Amino acid sequence: MIHRLIEISMRNRALVIALYLGLAAWGYYALLATPVDAIPDLSDNQVIVFTDWPGRSPQEVEDQVTYPLVTNLQGLPGVRVVRASSAFSFSMINVIFEDNVELYWARTRVLERLNLVAAQLPAGVTPTLGPDAT
Repeated sequence: MIHRLIEISMRNRALVIALYLGLAAWGYYALLATPVDAIPDLSDNQVIVFTDWPGRSPQEVEDQVTYPLVTNLQGLPGVRVVRASSAFSFSMINVIFEDNVELYWARTRVLERLNLVAAQLPAGVTPTLGPDAT
């Protein structure tokens, strides 16, 4: 079997050389086209939402602020998961999007949804977007 492969290669030297040069050119192109970052971005596409409601217990914040926000944000397109935590007078929500979703598009969709849900929140509660988290 190997003997036959060597024999065919020796009879078709021009074809073997052309294949070798084509493979080398393809490898060189791949080397130039592959992006190389010193520090690649491995973080998730996420948008952080903060909400303050001074003087309220974590249970009140959870029931009246965090839960309505989370249920509304889960319906956004491209959302992978929504994580939330409530503390004394404070709520933080992480909306994690799929990797192919552009961050600024996601922030705009979250801001639109926050404006829609603002009427369901108690008086004096205003959710705000956190800084870019990626």
